[in-house]
Amino acid sequence: MSNVVAFVSLSLDGVMQAPARPDEDRRGGFEHGGWALPYASLGAGMDQTGNTGAMLLGRLTYEDLYSVWPNRTDGNPFTPLLNNTQKYVASTTLQEPLPWMNSTLLTGDAVEAVAKLKVNLDHDLLILGSGELVQSLMRRNLVDKFVLLIHPLVLGSGRRLFADDGPYTTLALANVSTTPTGVMVATYQRAESPAIEITDA
Repeated sequence: MSNVVAFVSLSLDGVMQAPARPDEDRRGGFEHGGWALPYASLGAGMDQTGNTGAMLLGRLTYEDLYSVWPNRTDGNPFTPLLNNTQKYVASTTLQEPLPWMNSTLLTGDAVEAVAKLKVNLDHDLLILGSGELVQSLMRRNLVDKFVLLIHPLVLGSGRRLFADDGPYTTLALANVSTTPTGVMVATYQRAESPAIEITDA
């Protein structure tokens, strides 16, 4: 049995859209792409991802990562990690064979496919970005842990991880740390709803 771990960069107002590059995701006229770059700390939060053995990616994140990482030759330690790790991709438009090594397209309903992976794998599944995939899995209570990199800025617009129509979810804070640039790395695990004690007035 594996856990699904969502690793997401957020602004203080919960925006997850386009943290890495100005042209990463301009949907909705978003103009603040690349907002996380001034705060980047190599490897921040990765120690909280658990027994990771594979990645889950939505189409946009998969294509974005593929456009950057496979051909990097600068010695970045994440290059071999991303290349060599098994990647499961949720998409209704991509077709096999996928271009990036160690990539497998999830067939049928992506949420059902992830539910089966959770049962059959003995290592954790790490979701990088892929906010829409995270939201779909949350609706089925399939996300076990959130590693949230909360950046000290308010964007005021953009796609938020925890949208207004999202499911009611209770979480327990498992770990918190701060990077030298002021990013709070907060790790939350899914928890049962706390009991509400009712007393007479």
